Amino acid sequence: MFPAPARRHEGIMKTATSRLRGVERDIVQPPQAGDVAPYYEAQGNEIAVFEAAYRKRLPVMLKGPTGCGKTRFLEYMAFQLKRPLVTVSCHEDLTSSDLVGRFLLEGAETVWQDGPLTQAVKAGAICYLDEIVEARTDSTVVIHSLTDHRRRLTVEKKGQEIEAHEDFMLVISYNPGYQTVLKDLKPSTKQRFIAINFDFPSEDIERKIVVNEAPGITPEIAHQLVTAGRKARLLKDHGLEEATSTRALVYAANMINAGLDPVAACQVAMVNPITDDEELAEALMEVVQAHFGT
Repeated sequence: MFPAPARRHEGIMKTATSRLRGVERDIVQPPQAGDVAPYYEAQGNEIAVFEAAYRKRLPVMLKGPTGCGKTRFLEYMAFQLKRPLVTVSCHEDLTSSDLVGRFLLEGAETVWQDGPLTQAVKAGAICYLDEIVEARTDSTVVIHSLTDHRRRLTVEKKGQEIEAHEDFMLVISYNPGYQTVLKDLKPSTKQRFIAINFDFPSEDIERKIVVNEAPGITPEIAHQLVTAGRKARLLKDHGLEEATSTRALVYAANMINAGLDPVAACQVAMVNPITDDEELAEALMEVVQAHFGT
């Protein structure tokens, strides 16, 4: 048997090769031998809470701003629990049929094709509905019978009910900052979940994340990026709709690694994507330049 560092190196090479080749993987597939665990830095007791919820197969809701680590956390937990992870990015055109399945024509025959939620229910996977408030109301209603004592999925078009596999778990996420009268979860839906609140990591943890996610970045540059990012977040209460995310800091670090000047890297990763307002953009650039110079 290879020692742990050798196995990790082997897993990294396998993942890199798969990406280079554009390898297709089945939507429901547990972690494979040699896969590398997703990197995640705990911020509090979220790991213990999720593990407890999984032991009781309770549905979980992840709440927090964009780019704060909700999806990475779930990828990490699925790996640790050795369960397949089926992710659905919700949007306003997502229908219940997109989740559950539909009849399709194949030649002269009509065949049924399971949707991602149905596949997860049958296989005992963790099904992740990302940004659930973006989906249509009928899509949200479909999950109700899976999030209480019944743990069943109703397939109306087939006149069937599917008992969820004993290992099935439903997880949803949303950004409370985007709540509006028209886009929010009903209280009757929220109360069906265990909720874990996320926020941007502490300064020390955020520096660790930037250094890990952008190999080669110096600790000094990582410190400057994180400090600038945290100052930029203070503009959230002054007209900025979305705060500078940890993901944006990682992108900026990678652009610096690719040879771009730090100020320009911050502009394209931390300023341009989050505002079209010239005054706000100028204010953000002042923060950047205060940490990286003119």
